Amino acid sequence: MMIERLKNLLNDDSLVLKENVQTLWSGYGQIVRVFSQSRLTNFIVKAIAPDKNISHPRGWQSATGHERKLISYQVELAFYENHAALCTENCRVADLIAVEKTSKDTLLVLEDLDAAGFKLRYEDGNDKTLFVAIKWLAHFHALFMFNSGESLWPIGSYWHLATRQDEWHNMPDNEYKRSAEVIDLALNNARYKTLIHGDAKFANLCFHENEQDVAAVDFQYVGVGSPVKDLMYLLGSCLNDGQLFEYSDKAVNFYLSSLKNALSTNKQFDLQEWQNLEQEFRKLYPVAWADFYRFLIGWNPDSWKICNFMAQQAELGLTQERIKA
Repeated sequence: MMIERLKNLLNDDSLVLKENVQTLWSGYGQIVRVFSQSRLTNFIVKAIAPDKNISHPRGWQSATGHERKLISYQVELAFYENHAALCTENCRVADLIAVEKTSKDTLLVLEDLDAAGFKLRYEDGNDKTLFVAIKWLAHFHALFMFNSGESLWPIGSYWHLATRQDEWHNMPDNEYKRSAEVIDLALNNARYKTLIHGDAKFANLCFHENEQDVAAVDFQYVGVGSPVKDLMYLLGSCLNDGQLFEYSDKAVNFYLSSLKNALSTNKQFDLQEWQNLEQEFRKLYPVAWADFYRFLIGWNPDSWKICNFMAQQAELGLTQERIKA
């Protein structure tokens, strides 16, 4: 059935289903790879069709969560339709090929990044992959600095407080629960905002065979925010506790250096403001850790991501905001 619809959508009777790539989170659809025999080209199809009987892997199925997911797919489509074409080779994303929306589902047809050489996937960061990923973030953030994020999330990232009230209520009574709004406000009131990916983990990165370039996928939580949130989350998603202590300072310095270089081509940004941006970023770095730590305590207190480094940074961020308050 899907193949017939795709043949009509792409005006290509030679399409065949090549493979199922993966099921979408909580059973909201699937991703498949199709092959055009006439064009000798693969396409990736994200078929979004929420089932009425959603089953969240961690038991977080609720009307609130369901609505957040539905919005997230609308946001992803808006990103590909309105923003993706602006991305350069330095912050590569897949090209949008076609879209079909019905009352029941959405078919999002995208370029197959594997065919473009982005075939490598990694779970963990190392000396090479980590900094390639950070460079992508820096260029993406520089490109969209001060962007209004029209049709995207007004607050980027999947864990921010406004959309995670169930998890907040699930938290034990502690300083992070009581200070959640203060921490959230500090990040939301950042002066230097851009579009952030919102789920910048290694699982959403496709590395090129040349080991020097990377492309990103899964833009369901892209929106406006301080770029510090993306960097914090990237580091926490691919480094263990010991690596975080080893790489954190290097990563922040490399990110800021890459961002400054990338911003030199953004006419919307006055480089005379650089010192203020850097100061704000470094000040908000531990605050971002505190924010994500707050989320994890409520969502999954047994997460492997909760570690000594995260707890230490979170305490710094919490203390900093308590003093200000």
